Amino acid sequence: MEERQRRRTGGALVAAGLVVGVCVGAGGCGGGDGVATADARGGGDAVAVVRRAADTLVTAGSSQARTSMEMATGGTRVTIRGAGGYDFHRQLGRLTVQLPQDPAGASEHRPITELLAPGALFMKNRGAGVPADKWVRVDTGTLSDGNLVTGGATDPYAAAEVLRGTTTATYLGKTEVAGASVRHYRGVADLSVAARSASAGNAAALRSAAKGFATARVPFDVYLDDEGRVRKVRQRFSFVNGQRRSTVAVASTTLLYDFGAPVDVRLPASKDIYAGQIAEK
Repeated sequence: MEERQRRRTGGALVAAGLVVGVCVGAGGCGGGDGVATADARGGGDAVAVVRRAADTLVTAGSSQARTSMEMATGGTRVTIRGAGGYDFHRQLGRLTVQLPQDPAGASEHRPITELLAPGALFMKNRGAGVPADKWVRVDTGTLSDGNLVTGGATDPYAAAEVLRGTTTATYLGKTEVAGASVRHYRGVADLSVAARSASAGNAAALRSAAKGFATARVPFDVYLDDEGRVRKVRQRFSFVNGQRRSTVAVASTTLLYDFGAPVDVRLPASKDIYAGQIAEK
């Protein structure tokens, strides 16, 4: 028990430093017919279509993903980027996350490998005293943001499950994303509402985020293809930086493509997870 507590606490410190540290340092499945019907009617149907987006991804099976997380605080803006693949059936993903350079531009950060799993985040190459061959495990349900921000990339399925809490949505018309024809919706989701209908793997994390963010309301723009699959989703979060007590605005963007591509994610064995004390940078 003592070891598990030390692992969870240490992991949370490392994960929290990934985002906040960068900011401070820098200063039913909907098919095409269902979507088209909602476009024609608008209003409540748009809400229903957006809420089904997570289920539609499960039907899609898997995809490749690119992520971008922009943070603004005190007039400074930084961006963290990621790329990898996600298996929506198993709710497992693997991303390589690249931190921005230090403010002076003199230091290049090593890419961080992240494994995303129901209720957990595994990170490798995080540094801060962790051996190079070890992983840090974080219980996402214990993070005040539910790991929507902490890891520097929002879990693609968690981002879709946030949309289950959509309270208002407006259809803005057709456009293209990476060459795919899509329908653009803009609205607001409530994290508390999303948590009540989320999968078992994300429910606790979304409940934590609803309590931990400055507001449980999440404005979003989502682009769905003719099968109702998320091609792009941009969500805006707001949290309080505990070190400076200032509000940090975060815009998280997830792009999904190459649906059905095989995604191989193997979680680390217990012996490969670091259980010692973790120093903050």
